[in-house]
Amino acid sequence: MAVKALNFKMEESDIIEMKKVASVFHMTVTDVVKEAVSEYLAKMKRDPFYRITANVADASADESAEILGAIEELSDDDLSVVSVRRFNV
Repeated sequence: MAVKALNFKMEESDIIEMKKVASVFHMTVTDVVKEAVSEYLAKMKRDPFYRITANVADASADESAEILGAIEELSDDDLSVVSVRRFNV
């Protein structure tokens, strides 16, 4: 697996806090960030918006607006999974 560097800016207080937490767990700050990002991405991928739109990257602005409008109108009951079917094509 290729490893690439990423540079980003954070508040100094947040960096100091990460260093403190990382040292308690004998981790590097990089490991803390990687683990946090992995957990956050997993959470985002469970979001109904992502699950519905992840495979429509080529949608036009109008199509995206229509999808978002339909999602916003859904209730929690509408978003619950009642059955799953898989089709192999």
